[in-house]
This record gives sequence, structure tokens and C-alpha cells, in this order.
Amino acid sequence: MINKRSSSISRRTLLGAFAATALVAAPTYSNAAGFLRGGGDIRRIRMYSGRTGERLDTIYWVEGKYIKDAVKEVNAFMRDWRSNDVISIDTRTIDIMAAAHNLMDVSEPYMLLSGYRSPATNAMLRSRSRGVAKNSLHMTGKAADLRLASRSVNQMAKAASACRAGGVGRYSGSNFVHMDCGPVRNWGR
Repeated sequence: MINKRSSSISRRTLLGAFAATALVAAPTYSNAAGFLRGGGDIRRIRMYSGRTGERLDTIYWVEGKYIKDAVKEVNAFMRDWRSNDVISIDTRTIDIMAAAHNLMDVSEPYMLLSGYRSPATNAMLRSRSRGVAKNSLHMTGKAADLRLASRSVNQMAKAASACRAGGVGRYSGSNFVHMDCGPVRNWGR
């Protein structure tokens, strides 16, 4: 659920709490998509944005089905915060993020540095940094740049790479990991 420190309990929160209790009984690795180790029968994503102050903690997939409203929440959360443009984030990217998070066995939410980027935002960032790709997968909702205070870039990249489901970039100097659902590849240090 996206909130700015809301103290009210929503229907979504209650459903999420109910589903989270099922995690104890659900086998973590059964029925997961073959390419996605650690996905589980229930998939949850937890993130916060230092840019907007928003937090997201939602169960977006249960027993083989994506929860449409939860995926919409993820799309809104991962929007281009500079322009407020929202597109559909590729669910494979969300799955990779969630599986890597599970493999690291951490309760801390990801800090989202960059999700979707509009072409204008990508061009602006590209003009300031050589590390921004001209045809970045961020522009198609297929990539995320993430950080965890409790895990190193190498630990995060190792977990994402273990999913064998997309690209993993290590940006140790900036303390973040890029995860995408494009071809399987690794770069950076």
C-alpha cells in the first residue's frame, strides 16, 4: 500500500496481513515460476522512495495469479517521480526484485532510486552521466535501481543473479544495484 505515514487501516492492509499469515504455512519454493528461484506461492514487494516519502508494502501475487490492484499500486509507486508519468511495470521485473529480496532473507524494504523513466527524464540523466543508456529498459518499465542499507551491492547483485532472469548491474560507487527483465547479463563491480 502506498502511503505517507498513514495511520488508518485499509481493506488492502487487512488482506495483506491475512495473506502474510499464510506465508507460515505456504512452502516458499513450490509452484514458483521455473525461472524464478525464491518467488514463492505468495509474492510480496516492499519499497520506499526517498524522493517522494512514499512506502509500498503489498502482496501482488498469490498462488499463480497477479493481483491487479496491487500491480497498479506498484506501477504508481515506480512512476517517474520527476514527471509523475506512470506506465505498466513489467511484472517479470517485480518478480525478480521480490525473489532477490527473499533470497537475501531481509525484512528491510528496498529503497527505490529509479523505476520508470520517461524518455525526457532519461535524456536529461544521460546528458549528466555516461552511465545512463540511450535505450534504457527503465523507459519501458522493465528495470529498477535499488538499494538496501543492510546488504552490500555484491550481496544484492548475487541474489538478483541467482534468479537467472534478467540483467544485473553493480554500481558500487553509487551503492545500488540495477535489476531488469531483459536478457540475462551482468556488469559493473
